[in-house]
Amino acid sequence: MTEEEIVKALTNVIDPEQKKDIISLHMVSDIKIQDKNISLTVGVPMSSAPHKGSINEQCETQIKKLDPSVNVNVTFTAKTSKIAAVQQKVLPGVKNIIAVVSGKGGVGKSTVSANLALALAQDGFSVGFMDADIYGPSGPIMFGVRGDRPMMMEVDGKAKIAPLEKYGIKIISIGLLVDERQAVVWRGPMVSSAVRQFVTDVYWGDLDYLVIDMPPGTGDIHLTLMQLVPVTGVVIVTTPQDVALADAKKGIAMFGQAQINVPILGIVENMAYFTPAELPDNKYYIFGKEGGKHLADEYDIAFLGQIPLVQSIREGGDLGEPAMMGPDEITKKAFRAFADNTVKQVALNRAEHIVTR
Repeated sequence: MTEEEIVKALTNVIDPEQKKDIISLHMVSDIKIQDKNISLTVGVPMSSAPHKGSINEQCETQIKKLDPSVNVNVTFTAKTSKIAAVQQKVLPGVKNIIAVVSGKGGVGKSTVSANLALALAQDGFSVGFMDADIYGPSGPIMFGVRGDRPMMMEVDGKAKIAPLEKYGIKIISIGLLVDERQAVVWRGPMVSSAVRQFVTDVYWGDLDYLVIDMPPGTGDIHLTLMQLVPVTGVVIVTTPQDVALADAKKGIAMFGQAQINVPILGIVENMAYFTPAELPDNKYYIFGKEGGKHLADEYDIAFLGQIPLVQSIREGGDLGEPAMMGPDEITKKAFRAFADNTVKQVALNRAEHIVTR
């Protein structure tokens, strides 16, 4: 039995108060294995204190599924995990930060980002959406808030920008701060300054997930954000054809560099196949078949799912009603599966941090 196996088993332990597993809630630390004795520490908030007995029983049950002969000792504390403590330095109320990136434009990164945020929100998580694509912001169009402007608010004596809220998601974008008819003609330092402002001057409050829609390619904004905020992990969006896959490989290489070194949660393949509305069971592989899956296998990265090329996805984005808010159940099922796989990878990534600390 390994620590990784124990952590994976503990993703099935649900805190009855918070309705989520104790790994994704960052409650577990100090896992130790000594012969047949397994010990771990679970930090519980005050609201979950009455459920210690249930959590203890669940931990013992899940670990004993791996080996019925082991002894399990769970110690409870009122402290948060070390990983959660790291998060308190920047964006203290945000538990997980997911950056959605692509090696090139035109692969549907913003569509994937917006629907990922909505799928997470529909699963009961509190979610924020940061449109960090300064030169080509599409968040206001996707969420149907074109022309709206965020207000200012005072927090602890400091002026903060209050993000807009739509579909239960907090949203900020440069497109909400400048006239959409004007091009943003800024040099690198100005762009980096705007991104910093989105992090430090926007009041995000308490969030389970902050989804960041990154600009395509690899550049100043990526470096600024990765160095400024504790990004939990990166989701790479690609389409199946070789041209997109070649650029996706550059994104994979970027986040593996020592000065960035941000975990890659996985790859999602957008426009994986075309399904006409009148033939919902048919799949036409217009851009190639399973290129994203093959890329994930090549780099030993999780494959998070396939999103079909469906007319309703494009229409919903243009109308400000993303696919997750529409009637097409096939499309929503694909985005839900992608979001579920992303949440699992976030939990496993957190677990690896707990094991290695």
